[in-house]
Amino acid sequence: MTTFADRTAATSTPPPAAPVATADFIALDEQWSTHNYHPLPVVIAGGEGATVTDVEGATYLDFLSGYSALNFGHRHPELVAAATEQLERVTLTSRAFHHDRFGPFCRELAELTGTEMVLPMNSGAEAVESAIKVARKWAHRVKGVPDGQARIVVASDNFHGRTTTIVSFSTDEDARADFGPFTPGFDVVPYGDADALAAAITDHTAAVLVEPVQGEAGVVVPPSGYLAEVRRLCDEAGALLIADEIQSGLCRTGTIFALEHEGVRADLYTLGKALGGGIVPVSAVVGRRDVLGVLRPGEHGSTFGGNPLACAVGSAVVRLLSTGEFAERATALGEHLHTRLAGLVGHGVGAVRGRGLWAGVDISPGGPTGRRASEALRERGVLCKETHGSTLRIAPPLVITEAELDRGIDAIEAVAGG
Repeated sequence: MTTFADRTAATSTPPPAAPVATADFIALDEQWSTHNYHPLPVVIAGGEGATVTDVEGATYLDFLSGYSALNFGHRHPELVAAATEQLERVTLTSRAFHHDRFGPFCRELAELTGTEMVLPMNSGAEAVESAIKVARKWAHRVKGVPDGQARIVVASDNFHGRTTTIVSFSTDEDARADFGPFTPGFDVVPYGDADALAAAITDHTAAVLVEPVQGEAGVVVPPSGYLAEVRRLCDEAGALLIADEIQSGLCRTGTIFALEHEGVRADLYTLGKALGGGIVPVSAVVGRRDVLGVLRPGEHGSTFGGNPLACAVGSAVVRLLSTGEFAERATALGEHLHTRLAGLVGHGVGAVRGRGLWAGVDISPGGPTGRRASEALRERGVLCKETHGSTLRIAPPLVITEAELDRGIDAIEAVAGG
């Protein structure tokens, strides 16, 4: 009797040779993957701390840290240990059953963030989508907005993800073009403009969704007092304040939430990226019990949301953050970063913005494009990425040393000024 293995052996051709060089790996990507990214021509094969190594053995400083997903650097030993231990026990149950990691993780995250309830999900976009659903349901059930008429006010130049609903209220044409029809129910106002926000809020407003610092827009910090005014307007209108802290939260700016710099609390927060420790996708909506409590069984869920592996890694992340070490590092190193970057203004750099260990660096007109600057930095052993044409987004892992930070800034100075 001829087996499947026999037929396969007789008809299959030898597998192609495994790629060995950067160009070979990139050629595979170009042939077989969808071209939804434009990565730099580097193929990373290893990483530790703030350093990565490519397939040919060259090392680089990671000045992007996965858009804050790698706040604790590559392969942090405590996070790897937590993941390894859980991999040997159980990785997935679905929420059809309880598991022993779920409740402890939710409690620990709520205690860290000073909130009352946790809704674990996977990606940051899922967290934002979940917050939108919760806000609408709360508006219909609690505030009394007629069904289907709840509205959410958002800011221009926002970045909250790439799902169909989220790009419906994006002002980035690359994110929107050809993806319609779009989801209704959103009102867009200029970021940082409290008067425009006040004019947009109505009796049907369920929530205001805002990034305390806009990352994709170029690490834009709003005017002083703006976030406090957003809070006041929400209170006055009986609307929820939803803070998207997916990039800005978990000590990137030196505090658990970036909102804390303005002395403001939100009703709901969306978290992601760093919550997974750079190991697995972990996100969550955290906030008030009377708001998240509107969800009932069957109304929302995720097969992988809150899985045992995610919870084990998330709990380890919470333990690291609870020590205060990373808040102190982001504050001290952030001050050093911004002091040095400020000295580059007028010398190839037009402007610098940011908070904590996070900065947007605008290359001066006449200098290299953001893409070319990123490529030149790669050639100098530093990896970061441009946004909006001429801006470099700087977000090194919080484990970076001051010497490593200086090395990266020296490279930026050489590229921008050269």
